[in-house]
Formats: sequence, C-alpha cells, structure tokens
Amino acid sequence: MCTQPSAGKDMTTSASPMHPYWPRHLRLDNFVPNDCPTWHILAGLFSASGVLVVTTWLLSGRAAAVPLSTWRRLCLCWFAVCGFIHLVIEGWFCLYHEELLGDQAFLSQLWKEYAKGDSRYILNDNFTICMETITACLWGPLSLWVVIAFLRQQPHRFVLQLVVSVGQIYGDVLYFLTEHRDGFQHGELGHPIYFWFYFVFMNALWLVLPGILVLDSVKQLSHAQRMLDSKATKAKSKQN
Repeated sequence: MCTQPSAGKDMTTSASPMHPYWPRHLRLDNFVPNDCPTWHILAGLFSASGVLVVTTWLLSGRAAAVPLSTWRRLCLCWFAVCGFIHLVIEGWFCLYHEELLGDQAFLSQLWKEYAKGDSRYILNDNFTICMETITACLWGPLSLWVVIAFLRQQPHRFVLQLVVSVGQIYGDVLYFLTEHRDGFQHGELGHPIYFWFYFVFMNALWLVLPGILVLDSVKQLSHAQRMLDSKATKAKSKQN
C-alpha cells in the first residue's frame, strides 16, 4: 500500500546524491523515495486511462445526438483521456509542485517517478510550471468540451478540436525544445525507460495525435467553407 502525504521543498547541489535524478550533482534535501513500486504507479495511470477509454467509447455509442463513426468515437476517447491527464494529473502538479519531493500521495509519487526522465518537474522550473498551468486550466476543460460538443453535434466542435490540438502541439514543441537547449541534462540520455519511454514516447503522443486531429479539423472546416462559398455563388448567379 502507498502511504499518504508529508512535505518537502527546496533543493541545492551536492557531489554525493541520494536520489535517482539528473544532473547527478543535485542536492535534494527533502527528497523522500517512493514507497509505491514503479509497476503500481504505471498500472494505476494506465488503468484509469483504460477505464476512461471504455466509458467514453460506450457513451459515444449511446448518448450521441447522431451516430458517430469509429474514427470519431476514438477521437472522443482521446480527448476524454486528455481531459483527465490535463485536469487531474497536471492539475495536481500545478497545485503541489513545491511539495512533490517529500509528498507520498499517489499523484506526487507518479510525478516523482516521471521526473526520473525529466527532473524539471521536481526543481520548480519556471517554464514547466507555467506550461503545465496553462495546460491544466485551458486544454483540460476544453478537451472535455470537445467530447460534449461532438456528442451534442454542436456546430463549433471542429473549431474546439482545432484550438485544443494546436495548443497541445505548441506546448509540446516548447517542452522538447527547451530541454534540447539545456542539453538534455535533466534525465539520463538514452535510457530505455526514463528517456525513450517517459520523456520521448509519452510526450510524442501529444505531437502525433493532435497533428492528425489538426488535419482532420482543417479538412472539415475547409469543406464547410466550400459549401458556404458554393451557396453564395449560386445565390449571386440567380440574382444576376
């Protein structure tokens, strides 16, 4: 079982680290190691996401105003998971980033585990805090709105999908580029789990999938504009 919160705050540097984070010279005086095993933390995250996917899939088949295609239902599953991650997980980071090092709440332990791939999350890094705050406050609620908009067939649904997806891509590009400019010093470069899975793969999802959804939105909105232009042209021809 995982235990509950205690607190922790500042960090300086030291030559003999007692933690798993990079750069190795960091001194993290208030660091408390996780008492949940890694598999427990990852299983909790992916199980919650899986439940959301199944729930949204079933909901999109029963509660939609008009029947939705398999592709569109999968898109709604994606946005439901985004809403959960942005609001709950990243929202937790925004609220408790100063206490993560010594806190043993499950979500704090999740962030301490992820920080093995990017220690900016336990260093009160200004960019990370600002980026995650924007993500939690904007893209979280808007992701859930996308789900509702498609279920209710709201006319602005593709506009919402475009806005959220562009915002996710922009934040992710800045996330990767700022770490690149820092020389990838906040994690063990090339590590199969911490670098390639945590840092690269988990974040690349928010480049690839939103990129596809941006193209989808542009296609749908362009089609709608062509229809309007065609109607306007026909109306003008009749007047002439």
